[in-house]
Amino acid sequence: MNRLGAETSPYLLQHANNPVHWWPWGEEALAEAQRTDRPILLSVGYAACHWCHVMAHESFESPEVAAVMNELFVNIKVDREERPDIDAIYMQALQVLGEPGGWPLTMFCTPRGEPFWGGTYFPYPARYGRPSFVDVLRGVAQAFREKPDEVETNRAALLQALQQKAVNKAVAFRGDGPPVPLELLDRIAQRIAQECDPVWGGVGQAPKFPSPYVFENLWRAWLRNRSDTQLRDAVTVTLDRMSQGGIYDHLGGGFARYATDAEWLIPHFEKMLYDNAQLVDLLCLVWQETKSPLYAARIAETCDWVLREMTADGGFAASYDADSEGVEGKFYVWDAAEIDAALGPDAAFFKQAYDVTAEGNWEHHTILHRNRAPALLSQAEEQRLAALRARLKSVRDKRVWPGWDDKVLADWNGLMIAALANAGAVFRRDDWLAAAMRAWRFVMDGMRDAEERLFHSWRAGKRLHRGTLDDYANMARAGIALFEATGEMRPLDEAKALVAVLDQHFADAQRGGYFATADDAADLILRGKHCHDNAVPAGNATLLGVFARLWMLDGDEAWREKADRQFVAFAGELEGNFFPLMTLLNNYELLQRPMEMVIVGDPASSATEALRRAVYDRSLPNKIVRRLPPGIALPAGHPAAGKGLVDGKPALYVCEGMACRAPIVDPAALSI
Repeated sequence: MNRLGAETSPYLLQHANNPVHWWPWGEEALAEAQRTDRPILLSVGYAACHWCHVMAHESFESPEVAAVMNELFVNIKVDREERPDIDAIYMQALQVLGEPGGWPLTMFCTPRGEPFWGGTYFPYPARYGRPSFVDVLRGVAQAFREKPDEVETNRAALLQALQQKAVNKAVAFRGDGPPVPLELLDRIAQRIAQECDPVWGGVGQAPKFPSPYVFENLWRAWLRNRSDTQLRDAVTVTLDRMSQGGIYDHLGGGFARYATDAEWLIPHFEKMLYDNAQLVDLLCLVWQETKSPLYAARIAETCDWVLREMTADGGFAASYDADSEGVEGKFYVWDAAEIDAALGPDAAFFKQAYDVTAEGNWEHHTILHRNRAPALLSQAEEQRLAALRARLKSVRDKRVWPGWDDKVLADWNGLMIAALANAGAVFRRDDWLAAAMRAWRFVMDGMRDAEERLFHSWRAGKRLHRGTLDDYANMARAGIALFEATGEMRPLDEAKALVAVLDQHFADAQRGGYFATADDAADLILRGKHCHDNAVPAGNATLLGVFARLWMLDGDEAWREKADRQFVAFAGELEGNFFPLMTLLNNYELLQRPMEMVIVGDPASSATEALRRAVYDRSLPNKIVRRLPPGIALPAGHPAAGKGLVDGKPALYVCEGMACRAPIVDPAALSI
């Protein structure tokens, strides 16, 4: 066993018995590289990554390849989910080199950890038009020894590019109006809609990623004017096709990471917590307008999957692997004969609904989906299909399961806590709300130290690695979501405490915004800062929404000023590629058009509940909900301060622009 045997990450433990002399990332590994003057081979991946497994089997488990790696390099293995700060730096370096990026990430660095060349997957032996990994290793090591000037040129250029990318493009803002007109958001949404597939949904062609923040942007644009049906259809077609496609697990619930084809049929079978959290949020938002029974079903099935299969120590686990028994998708696919044996005389009905044929629809097997006939059947027929799915799931449960990465990550938990809190409020599911609160308490009680500093990861009873910007931002958003859904003050107060830590240890006082890592992070070559969404929303963009909501909830202009500064710190990025700035733009609309819904009344009253239902039955992405029992005072300066029951009846106050409309006591009178 190499040095990874003492780690807790499931991904690192997968490599603990490799013949490669792996080091975990840290000062000891860097010191060893400097002591021996050997370059570093940095390998970054994650437990659910299929091609990471392929490279591991081909190269890292090979004594021949390991011998070359051990002779020529100090080899460091990183779980990108456990150390997103490291992954972000070296992935950006790879993209500067002109590579598209992806995992496994293979980066070659100087003994001080500074990158000079890299790639992703390298085969062994040579195939797919790619050189053999052993040839790459020998070539890089030779260049390091014999061509130091070229290595230094690459190193210096990469480091300079990384440092430049860490500098945000702020815009001038005088405070006398919005720095970006909302009409620009409409034009951006219309431009994105032109790239959407009108038949199958999604952006572009294969491969297709869910990209929930993109479709939230389109949905927001549709809600602003309701005239451009292309915006609405881009969202609903995407959600319809995904919900009935093979990217969705029709037996167990939950969505896979992405589809490798244009029709959402063939998933990359890994299931990630963060994708499902974002999709639950988006499905809820669109259901509130459409009342689609398909969306309601997918929300319920996905949330129930999270509670059933993704709970770890009270928090939520990271992912399920794409592979089982070394084969991608084996756990999920079926043969027609298996369906016949499991369902007997009901098999024909099921096979017609889920496109099950003797030939199969993927590599001679069948991925269950309903996009050949996506319309829902009658209620009785859908109930019959549900019973048949349950029977098949009981068969599938006896198979060898994919690997489960049960580490609890603060940032991904924040996403799921917020999603469950909102969905629980929308659908009145107390079990979802309770699970969200349990996970909140797990992170806040078990993953903070005495100074209220968050840790990023938890597994096997150990909290590891200082929290990143995304940890604080997503958890702060989750605390606000819990307050809105339950009315409990403690999560809101704790969310403010998280922001206070960010202000102390992450803020860039000179240029605005927040660095990805704290000021006392000691093992990184630089501190990055950006506002670009990746697989998850950007932390800096999420904070814009946090500040906007706290402004409305507190009525304190200091929060509004923080929100304004946060936006203008990154607004200059819109001059370039706006596509990765969707979360920033979504929260900018929230900042410009917030709508606080103050519900005053006994929470146990049916009249209060009717007002609450009226609020949550509408698709209002900019709403901020406050439940206020009678006799509880709002902060001084809040537009609803001093307002209460109307003639002894519960009342709803809709507050916009720091002013409130006339109170509503009849839910039917709510018109927005």
